[in-house]
Amino acid sequence: MNNFKEIQELLRLVSKLELSEFKMKDGEFEMSVRTRHFDRGGHAVAPVMVSAPAVAPAPAPAPVQESTSAPAPSASAPSADKGSGAYLEVRSPIVGTFYRSPSPDKPAYVKPGDVIKPGDVVCIIEAMKLFNEIESEHGGTVVKIMVEDASPVEFDQVLFLIDPKG
Repeated sequence: MNNFKEIQELLRLVSKLELSEFKMKDGEFEMSVRTRHFDRGGHAVAPVMVSAPAVAPAPAPAPVQESTSAPAPSASAPSADKGSGAYLEVRSPIVGTFYRSPSPDKPAYVKPGDVIKPGDVVCIIEAMKLFNEIESEHGGTVVKIMVEDASPVEFDQVLFLIDPKG
């Protein structure tokens, strides 16, 4: 299972069956989904965590970068910002709606100037009524948030710029 359409169909099925948790492993591909349930008033009653797949659809070829470790299932990738030094880009692993906070009445996960560490949740992306917590693979200082709250995002779109030195 390494086809994005197959993953989307699987997520639709998980949503339709109203499963609270689903795990799958197929060779190198691993996926874990925990859904958020809503009460009658439409309020979320449980957190959600979706692991990014180990195999994701590849965007157009990018410049080759040296790497000494195996690729990790993550929402972030290193990149160079041409004018002001090297920044890390946290990218969207899925298509959906970007949210800076877990709910409208809660504070944002991160804001510019915040120091984060690997594994920190930086936002939520809603896709097919599943709320996916996006974690940063790298630590550093949040330099810029590239997306407006409640905006649609595309696969591999840059969400945050992180200064690893800060």
